[in-house]
Amino acid sequence: MRIDIVAVGRLKKGPESALVGDYLDRFARTGRGLGLPPATLHEIEDRRGGGMAAEAELLVRAIPAGAALVVLDERGEQPTSPEFAARLAGYRDAARDLCLMIGGADGLDPALRARADWQISLGRMVWPHMLVRAMLAEQLYRAATILAGSPYHRT
Repeated sequence: MRIDIVAVGRLKKGPESALVGDYLDRFARTGRGLGLPPATLHEIEDRRGGGMAAEAELLVRAIPAGAALVVLDERGEQPTSPEFAARLAGYRDAARDLCLMIGGADGLDPALRARADWQISLGRMVWPHMLVRAMLAEQLYRAATILAGSPYHRT
């Protein structure tokens, strides 16, 4: 199993980058004993300014063959953290690669959203796509702690 986070834009050095790195490191340490590999962040950038369609072409190329595609979109389901953890465990148990996708400032192309195995939302509010990386990284770590039976997540 592989876990790839594919995101539009480059995260500059700063507090958001440090937060993403911290949670991904925590996820790697906690997930190791659970059979979860470290998550790898892949950043893509449309330097030509072609909008959602151009970003979609670059994003599609970054999806590993055969991977389950989970896109973050404001219109998606709003799973609880335990539901997210259960889905992550399901991908692990099926030995299926996972690609978590974060669009750019304008979101994801509708055709790409339609291709997803699962569309999830981090809430009904719209979040800056750079901040979504930190929130997703934290949810990956939280999912691993839930699966490990750690008290990090309080129910």
